[in-house]
Amino acid sequence: MARTVADALVTTLAELGVRQIFGVVGDALNPLTDAIRRQEAIEWIGVRHEEGAALAAAGQAKLTGRLAVCCGTTGPGGNHLVAGLYEARKDHAPVLAISGGVPAAQRGTDHLQEDAPDLLFRDVSVYTQTITAPEQAAPVLRQAIAEAYGKRGVAHLNIPADVIGEKMPEDVSSLPVLRPRPEVTPDPADITALAGEINAAGKIAIFAGEGCRGAIDRVMALADRIQATVAHTFRAKDMLAYDHPRWIGGVGLIGGAPGVDALNDADLVLMLGSDYPYNEFLPQDGRVIQIDERAFAIGRRAAVRLGIVGSVGPALAALLPLVAAKTDTAFFEKATKARASWDAMLDKRADPLRSADVIHPPALARMLGDLAPRDAVFVVDTGAVTLWQGNWLRQSGQQRILGSFNNAAVGTALGRANGIAALDRKRPVIAVCGDGGFTMLIGEFMTSVEHGLPVKVVVFNNRTWGLVDLEMKQAALPAASGTRFPNMDFAAYARACGMEGFTARRPAELETAIRGLLASPGPAVLDVFVDPEELPSMPHIEPAKALKFGIGKLRELLTGG
Repeated sequence: MARTVADALVTTLAELGVRQIFGVVGDALNPLTDAIRRQEAIEWIGVRHEEGAALAAAGQAKLTGRLAVCCGTTGPGGNHLVAGLYEARKDHAPVLAISGGVPAAQRGTDHLQEDAPDLLFRDVSVYTQTITAPEQAAPVLRQAIAEAYGKRGVAHLNIPADVIGEKMPEDVSSLPVLRPRPEVTPDPADITALAGEINAAGKIAIFAGEGCRGAIDRVMALADRIQATVAHTFRAKDMLAYDHPRWIGGVGLIGGAPGVDALNDADLVLMLGSDYPYNEFLPQDGRVIQIDERAFAIGRRAAVRLGIVGSVGPALAALLPLVAAKTDTAFFEKATKARASWDAMLDKRADPLRSADVIHPPALARMLGDLAPRDAVFVVDTGAVTLWQGNWLRQSGQQRILGSFNNAAVGTALGRANGIAALDRKRPVIAVCGDGGFTMLIGEFMTSVEHGLPVKVVVFNNRTWGLVDLEMKQAALPAASGTRFPNMDFAAYARACGMEGFTARRPAELETAIRGLLASPGPAVLDVFVDPEELPSMPHIEPAKALKFGIGKLRELLTGG
């Protein structure tokens, strides 16, 4: 029996496991939203801005690796999706984006809201196509989903108003093959060569990335056998509890000195499932062996002596029987001692009683993590807030931490959190935002309210673009007037939306406020006034850089900042 394009689209997505579609209703999408209304498998979640829809879908796809869906209607409705879709593009998450289009009879006449969506979406998507006839719909829909999964990115379909409601002659075929990509098994000769390198090396450090997810037990089994330290990217931070003895921390600004030093001091660095972009923190003298299922990523961040194309799980499964156990623990013990010293510094800065009248951002990040449920999902925005969470959040090992990892976009946390909360309204989801980021898409809090998405928003309220302010100081510049701004009362905003709002201005108020937020049954906001002058912990500060911070602050004072 022939079905409309809209009905077939909804049925196909439901069979593939999609449970929500995020978007804003309107003209070309009317047949789609009506098709959703007439069934129960997929929930329509209407957002307040289409960028919020794209972010919600990206959040789901990044958490699960499964296809997520968003849509916006003709012209501006679809255009608004693009910024949010870069979250999926840059973090390689499978998302299907649907935009409306003007009828065929109007195309090419500069009709109301007419644009060229295939051109607009070309950079953000791995596949983009306009469906110009119902006969084209089934094969193109199938191809779009296959490319989203196969290339791990955004597939975009533009469906004009005169097509989406028409009957299509065939259903989408071969649905069982539309699924996430399987793992890649490496060449056995490469694994043999890797075992020889490890057996011949003395001090070995492992640098674990997102590609270790699902294989972390094997990573740690290898580390135990060869007495290696394991540093991690921010994206991999949540794979193990913070206090695992070999999980010594991150590198760079979202990390610490122990991880940086371990990579520098090792005779051999195993870079597993990571395309870490900050090459200044990676050895460039050929001490790196990289394993990644993406051949194009091998060797582009660090000079490698051996590159192995394959997934981390099967690679380590083949490697472990070939590796001899090492007994010399001196390198690991040195890193452990350095970690203990670094952790003591972090603990001191996270002490809520360090100041009587000022809440320091590390204290908020530490207390929030310690009080949050052990299975919570932290959705972290971009900015100074990323540094606080990356360094001071003590993850349980069951919690998840999702950032704007490679897109590094401000204002994305709440939208992503809504998508994640929609997957399971009983799992705690905490959006950790700076004040600037929260106000960017603050209307998406009403999406949380309308659809019963119990997202808990924590606002680091420092009345400034904190990371920009830090970057200017690092360049010995006074903070520009554009980095400082006034704020609304965020707790009052939450109450105006019919939800609970909490405020903490002094350290003595912090724990009660966090507990109140986490106990709130629905969406809620905690507005925390934090010290805007706090600096992050940096692994190593050269004297010249420290001097620049001082000069920048002095110039700020002299110019009345």
